[in-house]
Amino acid sequence: MEQGIVIGNIANLYYVETKSGVYECNARGKLKQEEGLMVGDKVQIEIIDSVNKKGVVNVLLPRTMCLKRPKIANLTQIIYVISLKMPKPDLLLLDKQLAYAEYIHIKPVICINKVDLENREKNEIIETYKNAGYTVIETIANNKKGIDEVRKILRNNITAFAGNSGVGKSTLINAIFEKNITEEGLISQKIKRGKNTTTNITLYKLDENEYIADTPGFSVFDISEIESTNLDKYFIEFKQYIEKCEFIGCTHIKEENCGIKMAVEQGKISKARYDRYCKIWEDLKEKEKYKW
Repeated sequence: MEQGIVIGNIANLYYVETKSGVYECNARGKLKQEEGLMVGDKVQIEIIDSVNKKGVVNVLLPRTMCLKRPKIANLTQIIYVISLKMPKPDLLLLDKQLAYAEYIHIKPVICINKVDLENREKNEIIETYKNAGYTVIETIANNKKGIDEVRKILRNNITAFAGNSGVGKSTLINAIFEKNITEEGLISQKIKRGKNTTTNITLYKLDENEYIADTPGFSVFDISEIESTNLDKYFIEFKQYIEKCEFIGCTHIKEENCGIKMAVEQGKISKARYDRYCKIWEDLKEKEKYKW
């Protein structure tokens, strides 16, 4: 058997990249049950036809992580792309995404695209998230500004690019590959009928052990897996101040003598980030009323 990684899925056929090429594979029955195979899965395949590159997935190797929406496995980091204009940055969505990345133990990186549109808001966003402890990259995808910095971050990672439509994810990925790879696609190159019939996710190989996934599913985002009582754990700049709260289980909303609120008043935590935390906490709390 040969080991590989699932780079795409079309109509119950799995495209597995191995050292000897990309194989079109069926999966053994038991592997189709429950969650089934996901893009990003590491598998072992039996080669049925080496000339026409046909095979069967026999073994699913252990996952480091998996997401159900979008369905992808073994990610090591997510680059969240926002733009300064057209569309305007949705920082409430970004803070939900960052909290979820912390929850699933995936490294998040923030990419601010279209930074040629210089404004005060850009500097405020960069300062807020760098001070919180996040890596922030500035890019202009159309003229490849910042692409070398992005490439460094991609090394030895399986990386998802996420963000709202129009922020420039595809342009960024095309600039990294120096061709319109998101239009061509690895699966489309393998079989032309794959165009427009793929699932939302395909892995693009950049180098050995280095893949990029364009995942539109991250734009429709729900973090209800996180309990409101635990949300503060996933706002990374809160951690050092939680122990200063007077009450165990402090929500940092209405309590007095709250370490988080004091840090906000002292300018150590962004007031805008804290306000968005409150909004997310309230939304989670409301949804929890109807869980049972």
